[in-house]
Amino acid sequence: MTLNRDARHLALPQVGAEGQQRIRDGSVLLIGVGGIGCPAAAYLASSGAGHLTIVDFDTVDETNLGRQVLYAQGHIGELKAEVAAARLRKINPGIKVDAVAERLRGDALAAAVAAVDVVLDGSDNFATRFEVNDACVAASKRLVSGSAIRLEGQLGVFGPDFNSSPCYRCLYEEADESLGNCAGNGVLAPIPAVIGTMMAVETLKYLAGIGSPAPLLRLYDGVESEFRHLGISKRQECPACA
Repeated sequence: MTLNRDARHLALPQVGAEGQQRIRDGSVLLIGVGGIGCPAAAYLASSGAGHLTIVDFDTVDETNLGRQVLYAQGHIGELKAEVAAARLRKINPGIKVDAVAERLRGDALAAAVAAVDVVLDGSDNFATRFEVNDACVAASKRLVSGSAIRLEGQLGVFGPDFNSSPCYRCLYEEADESLGNCAGNGVLAPIPAVIGTMMAVETLKYLAGIGSPAPLLRLYDGVESEFRHLGISKRQECPACA
């Protein structure tokens, strides 16, 4: 830990030296470094999360630049995972950042999830979200999930104990891709950043041991600038955690 760099965390009674050391010892897997993943990754890096693994198979496109804040004009055509990892290392040279520029599936995804303390899912499709969720359930890992579209956002926090607590699949019985994504429906640029920043907050709280690890679901209405907190019930017929 660096006294000057971490000074504001060290001054927090909820964090202090012990909590900051736990953050330093923490490992995080980030699935997707787009509009949500970029701010989440940047704040985890700047906060000193010790080991970040960045997973994204996509390349930077000019349409990304309005909201994906780790990328610049000169990065167009480059692999997002590699660009993001390089930027994060510059933000904080004292942490370890690994880039995985491919889509993780099956055993590779299971192994990556099992190797970390927290998984952040900023992907933009149900198939990936379900796969990531199932891997987290199987490995009993904390899952922080975020999505954003138009002027709306959703934050979900699940696990690590799925014996009595719900998982992401408890919210959605089946994939409904008709709900769309940013490409087809648009999104106000800062909305994903709101969700990504909240994902970083929940991750740092968990690593530092702040508050209850209970699951939560929050919906953000960007038009009214309001959050709604919704209760989550475990679905007894859930195919992942029942």
